[in-house]
Amino acid sequence: MFHRSERLLLRPPWPEDWSQVLGGIADEGVVRNLARAPWPYSPEDARAFVELPIAFDYPRFLITRADDASLVGCVGIDPLDGDVELGYWIARQHWGQGYATEACQAVLEVSQTLGHGRVVASHFLDNPASGRVLEKLAFQPTGRIVERHSCGRGEAAPTAEYALSLGEGALLQAERRAA
Repeated sequence: MFHRSERLLLRPPWPEDWSQVLGGIADEGVVRNLARAPWPYSPEDARAFVELPIAFDYPRFLITRADDASLVGCVGIDPLDGDVELGYWIARQHWGQGYATEACQAVLEVSQTLGHGRVVASHFLDNPASGRVLEKLAFQPTGRIVERHSCGRGEAAPTAEYALSLGEGALLQAERRAA
């Protein structure tokens, strides 16, 4: 599955993408904000990641710039305890340029098209930038702070949980906030 936004092309990872994935994520400042990525992140981790099967109803995309195909990061949804969880990472050199918001908005559109009615997300408390992305996307804080294990940190850390209903008008509201 592919999806195009204003500046980005979201596409599935291919085996030959492993070195670009490694170049973008093998940064402790990126990995420490993720639950599932290990630190240090190795070439074998990148190869295994790009070879993972992708379920049609839970897509995972590489985020690439539409103008030059350079890798920006990764975004996708996964099942989580009966919910649909949004997750993403952005390579450090692309931080602060609005790519996370734009890519996540695109994945929310895909999620709604796939029939998902609600999406959840969380961020580690020491990563408030991800909280700002979620708020721009109209996610609402649930009020829950829970400990979540981070493979990159090697321990659990507190996370703030959010939820978004993908009902009619929700994505339009998110688009207005993100603009």
